[in-house]
Amino acid sequence: MTTTDTTSSSGTGADRHGHRFLLIGTDTIFAYHLPLYHVAVHAFQMITKFGLDGNLRKKYLNDLANHEDRRVYYSLFSEGHWPLQEIVDGTRDSLPVELERVTVDSTGARTFTKILDETTATCRKQDVVHYEPLDATGYPDHLTYLAFGEGSEVHLAHQLAASPNWDEVITTTQPAGFEQSDLDHAAAVTIPAIKDPKGVVKTSPLVNGKPYEGLIGTREVTFTAGRQGWWNHTSLNNK
Repeated sequence: MTTTDTTSSSGTGADRHGHRFLLIGTDTIFAYHLPLYHVAVHAFQMITKFGLDGNLRKKYLNDLANHEDRRVYYSLFSEGHWPLQEIVDGTRDSLPVELERVTVDSTGARTFTKILDETTATCRKQDVVHYEPLDATGYPDHLTYLAFGEGSEVHLAHQLAASPNWDEVITTTQPAGFEQSDLDHAAAVTIPAIKDPKGVVKTSPLVNGKPYEGLIGTREVTFTAGRQGWWNHTSLNNK
């Protein structure tokens, strides 16, 4: 499936310049930065939490509930190419954001539609779960994800190493063996049964509804692949 970015009728598509953060989770909402290998300001894999006002949280959660079984994602768009390092260093404590619904049509094209006008989100350096430049390491031997979340809600983001690659975030069901310290620091979860494809794939190696065994170091964890909260194998790699 070929996936491309398109501009929605509300003007919140690929023609605008700024950061996008995918919203992941329901009990605790995480923000996953949309990375791009060949755009310096976006060449980082970042997982954090923002302070979100009640109206934005309610709009996101209600819209997600109404689209739970569809290929729909949610993002916060923040205008401007400011350095993400500002969040990590603690020199930035807020950012302007607009809530978008990201829909994917039958051809795989993405449309970004604003569903809530601009508001302000707060940010703190202690809420950054993971921050790493892209292409920092070579391809791993086996499929590897970063675990994050809180309590029983465990999410997995594909670890972005060498390029080209693909970007994915899923929410697991029936996670077992994960510790909160794993989730607080985005521990790497290796899936020994699946070799890393060492390149781009067009569909997820993890099948929704299928159980998997993974390793955090030498400790076994298990999970069932659940809802996909993000997918990108095109603009991630575009030059």
